[in-house]
Amino acid sequence: MGMSEFYGAGDEGESIATIHRALELGVTLLDTADMYGHGGNERLVGKAIADRRAEVVLATKFGIVRDPQDPGGRSINGRPDYLLRACDASLRRLGVDHIDLYYQHRVDPDVPIEETVGAMASLVDEGKVRFLGLSEAAPETISAAHAVHPLTAVQTEYSLWTRDVEDEILPTLRERGIGLVAYSPLGRGFLTGRFKTPEDFPEDDFRRHNPRFQGDNFYANLRLVERVNELAREQ
Repeated sequence: MGMSEFYGAGDEGESIATIHRALELGVTLLDTADMYGHGGNERLVGKAIADRRAEVVLATKFGIVRDPQDPGGRSINGRPDYLLRACDASLRRLGVDHIDLYYQHRVDPDVPIEETVGAMASLVDEGKVRFLGLSEAAPETISAAHAVHPLTAVQTEYSLWTRDVEDEILPTLRERGIGLVAYSPLGRGFLTGRFKTPEDFPEDDFRRHNPRFQGDNFYANLRLVERVNELAREQ
């Protein structure tokens, strides 16, 4: 959820109104993470659903640790002691007594996935979490994690211009009955056709620094978007 960071300055009132409108239109899943806005997005979501908790499937994530001294500094932590503390902190920021879907945001290469998921499973036993998930995990990692405790969902990027998940990830999920939660299904807004030049992005928008949205890459991708629009008009 990019309301607290990444896409330029946000407005809390407008963000909360947007979430409320989404609920009115039938959206049921709200997906955040403890690292978005250094916890600010969880607090925002908590305010938005304070009197509407029953309407929401609430998902958040742990595992990407921000450096408070360096805006771009990040590390990965999947240690059991860390994630147990992270879950409690997320519950406080969200103002809820349980999280519906708790993801490991990125797999920690220094901690066996069995240890991480084992600790996550203890949160289910305690009633703090209902279901478990992973984000951006390889097929073998998904299989190993699922053997420790059933995974409900795996989150990964999936859109018309990011389809590599169809090769191995989707078959792995189908075999095990695990759901896919796609992030950036509109290519971080690019597939909407709204952006015509790199200068359309605000100065503090992270897309200005993403290779997909820079120089020749931007215009090559724009041609793909134009072709998608042509196909849509033909239908």
